[in-house]
Amino acid sequence: MFLENTVNYNEKFGWIEVICGSMFSGKTEELIRRLKRAQFAKQKVEIFKPAIDTRYDDEKVVSHDSNEIRSTPVPAAENIRLLTSDVEVVGIDEAQFFDDEIVSVCNDLANRGIRVIVAGLDMDFQGNPFGPMPALMATAEYVTKVHAVCTRTGNLAHYSHRTSADKDLVVLGETDSYEPLSRAAYYKAIQNDEKNK
Repeated sequence: MFLENTVNYNEKFGWIEVICGSMFSGKTEELIRRLKRAQFAKQKVEIFKPAIDTRYDDEKVVSHDSNEIRSTPVPAAENIRLLTSDVEVVGIDEAQFFDDEIVSVCNDLANRGIRVIVAGLDMDFQGNPFGPMPALMATAEYVTKVHAVCTRTGNLAHYSHRTSADKDLVVLGETDSYEPLSRAAYYKAIQNDEKNK
């Protein structure tokens, strides 16, 4: 379990926390939990998500369990830098959908003394590292990897298997398009997908 860092006000530096894992693993749920705790502590919090993520709501960050928190949709990572004056905590959901600039934005915010909490998929549907997530994980002080439950084996799921035929890298979807799978189930599913082409 992640424990919030104690703040050393003499140091004047923040830090980066990354929450990553497959689809349906609770990344957004954990992000919302941390942000609501910060709000409860009366810290100044600002939350962002990519403008393309309109699955549940145009403006709110919403988990699969319908937990939600107000956010600001932005088209590019640079917008976050412009909208974060006078805050103590910044939350960013679906970071894998942002451009690579998100890494320097998060580091700049942390260097300004801001606690930055980022959630995103660590791998795409092909099992490859997803967008800027590997660089974010490398520069973060804290990385929490959460897991779903495999829909075929009941084991921990690390992979997001796309069940639709769409081959685009970014396809917004839910259980109609994706299922969380363990390593063994994922590779069996990929082999089966190859056979059925």
